[in-house]
Amino acid sequence: MSRLRQRPERHFVDRIGWLRAAVLGANDGILSTASLIVGVAAAAATQNAVLIAGVAGLVAGAMSMAAGEYVSVSSQSDSEHADLARERTELTENPEFELDELAEIYVKRGLDRDLARQVARQLMAKDALSAHAHDELGISEITTARPVQAALTSAVSFSIGAAMPLLMVIVSPASALIPIVSAASLGFLAFLGAIGARIGGANVLRGTARVIFWGALAMAFTVGIGKLLGAVV
Repeated sequence: MSRLRQRPERHFVDRIGWLRAAVLGANDGILSTASLIVGVAAAAATQNAVLIAGVAGLVAGAMSMAAGEYVSVSSQSDSEHADLARERTELTENPEFELDELAEIYVKRGLDRDLARQVARQLMAKDALSAHAHDELGISEITTARPVQAALTSAVSFSIGAAMPLLMVIVSPASALIPIVSAASLGFLAFLGAIGARIGGANVLRGTARVIFWGALAMAFTVGIGKLLGAVV
């Protein structure tokens, strides 16, 4: 058995597409819904009105996340397809120039010119477009844009995240709604930050502290605005 089979390496870059959308969706679901809830509650709204506002925020936010992710990632996908189409045309019209171009990339990476040209020739003989897509354009199977996956992942994760502070509204007494929703939401955010960092292979403490800080800041602002508007109205 080879050493590579005995000691398989673990990498996380293949998760970057869905992980980014899932973490962003869940984080936004918790934070935006919790901020909306505590802001409305601070304006002296009834518990029923707070719950209605939270549910409306969940539905609107999930749809907005799905649409935003789909449009954004679709733009990336369109650019990738346009680049691949141009590269396919160039390979057909001027294959020798494309061979030189690919070889020069390998020279810049450290291969001597003869070996670089040999590698480029062999890779282009197998799949010229894939070779240029990967090494010239930076497009690979791992990083390629997937609009539908991003949209569905972000919408579902947003809804799950938003459901957490909504549940706190249902189980909390009206007099303690703001502190309970805030504390629970910060706990959910901390858990999410830790899980996201763990899955992505990043520093767990840093990921957790980051989401707690920004979550607390966002809720503090909305509570302040809610109290101000509630006093004025």
